[in-house]
Order: sequence, then structure tokens, then C-alpha cells
Amino acid sequence: MRFGIWEIALIALIIFLIFGGIAKLPAMAKNLAKGIKTFKEEVKDEPVKKKKPAKKK
Repeated sequence: MRFGIWEIALIALIIFLIFGGIAKLPAMAKNLAKGIKTFKEEVKDEPVKKKKPAKKK
């Protein structure tokens, strides 16, 4: 019986979750969400505000 890439990936995921991944999973998801949020903020094009010229009397 030969294992394909999906079977190996599934076995690796199960081993990861059994040996400490379950406790770290919420922290990893929080860090991923924080990274995505930061990325979106940096990529977003903000319009450049032009300064109004001072009024002359």
C-alpha cells in the first residue's frame, strides 16, 4: 500500500494536533488574524490629505 501526498499530510496534521498543537491552535489563529489585519491596513491606499493654503488678509 502506497501513501499519497494527502494521506501523509493528514497523518502529519493529526500528529501535530496530538503533540501540543491543540493547545497552541487558538494562539496561532489569533496571530494569523492579527497578521492579516496588519497586512490589510498596510496595503490599503489612504488618500493623501492636501493642506489648505493659509488665507491672506
